[in-house]
Amino acid sequence: MPLTAEQAMLQVQERLKTLKSLVCEIETERKRNEPNINNVIRLYKMASEDKSPALNHKLKTLYKVGLQDALQEETLIRQALAKIQDIRNIRNERRIQARNAGNKETIRRGALMKMLQISAQTLPLFVSKPGEKIPHLCGSIAADSSYIAKPGDMVAALVKSEEGEENWILAEVVQYVSSTSKYEVDDIDEEQKDRHVLSRRRIVPLPLMRANPETDGQALFPKGTTVMALYPQTTCFYKAIINQLPQTANEEYEVLFEDPTYPDGYSPPLFVAQRYVIAIKQNKKATS
Repeated sequence: MPLTAEQAMLQVQERLKTLKSLVCEIETERKRNEPNINNVIRLYKMASEDKSPALNHKLKTLYKVGLQDALQEETLIRQALAKIQDIRNIRNERRIQARNAGNKETIRRGALMKMLQISAQTLPLFVSKPGEKIPHLCGSIAADSSYIAKPGDMVAALVKSEEGEENWILAEVVQYVSSTSKYEVDDIDEEQKDRHVLSRRRIVPLPLMRANPETDGQALFPKGTTVMALYPQTTCFYKAIINQLPQTANEEYEVLFEDPTYPDGYSPPLFVAQRYVIAIKQNKKATS
């Protein structure tokens, strides 16, 4: 059942209250754990000169305590991140309801570019636990073949212009019609004001999570991979080659776009966020 504005506000306030409590708990936990971490550092330095069994035993004990403390901290942080995602979901649901009711907010192009940048920067970060499998739609991991994008999800859509030219554009899912196996999507660029009805083969869901290069580097496209990437300050995807991988969670891919106007056929290096870098999709017989 759709949320009313009042219900959405109450749910957001409730989660913000819980989030504030969790942030306070995280800070308390960090302060509680700090002395043990300092002791680990101090004893580790001493152990490089003093190889006595007693010191090594004490250091191992502190390591075990530190590990348990870190796990508790991790649990609290993951709970806080879950609340943040809840708030995002509620806000997104209300935005979709407003759009369906014909109250879609007009966004100027400059604001749209900023919004897309923030959307990429705040995309949830997946940090795997030991032995945990990286889920679909995390970093370079494509969607499962049976996956259906939800209303409000961002996708790359292969559309045909009035002149017959085909382009991959950034679009938002309006709905998936199971009876026809087709998507209805809106061009994210409001200057176009276009709605398209497209088959599944013309849609590529964008990542729902960023991969953490420090823990899940295998979920990043390898250097030299040919991909589709959103050209900076536009809403269109073009072929590009991965030139450098992000080294931290906040860094972006460095890519070289195919561009025949340059002598070597590629643009100078440009940066594109994980959210807007996807695998090449071959459309042998793409239908509308």
